[in-house]
Amino acid sequence: MSTVVDYKNVSTDGVASSPVANALAGLRANEARYFMNKYKHEFTVVPAAESRDTLEYVNRILKEERGIVFAAKPLETSRFQVENIDWAFVFYEDGLGVNVMYTVDDPKKRAVGFKLSEGMEVPAELGKFKFARQKSKLAGTIRGSFFVIKGEY
Repeated sequence: MSTVVDYKNVSTDGVASSPVANALAGLRANEARYFMNKYKHEFTVVPAAESRDTLEYVNRILKEERGIVFAAKPLETSRFQVENIDWAFVFYEDGLGVNVMYTVDDPKKRAVGFKLSEGMEVPAELGKFKFARQKSKLAGTIRGSFFVIKGEY
């Protein structure tokens, strides 16, 4: 069952088992606000147990592109298309948010982004990445990084 993420009244529903639940809920709400403001799209999430296709898609890209397999438990996912971009998100229990931005008609605009919730350590799987900091009213300080997708998915 999908749930629309409310970025005005941030809730930890769906991510309450995270040790950084409030920050992760804020990170998720930050994404929801971005998509509403930029695309007028309601950001919805689905429990990870109900979204195997999205998890397999994201996991395949991570493994084939960079050999990354996360140990953390996935809690929620989201997958949708706005304009010519296919988006996939996975929110993990440790506070990590992963997104795949896959532009349908432009192979040069495809990437995987990583966002770390405030209060979480950098996962060992991402130790080689450098992270930039971004302030968010909803999520505190978000640390983010990305890599460009080279293959076809």
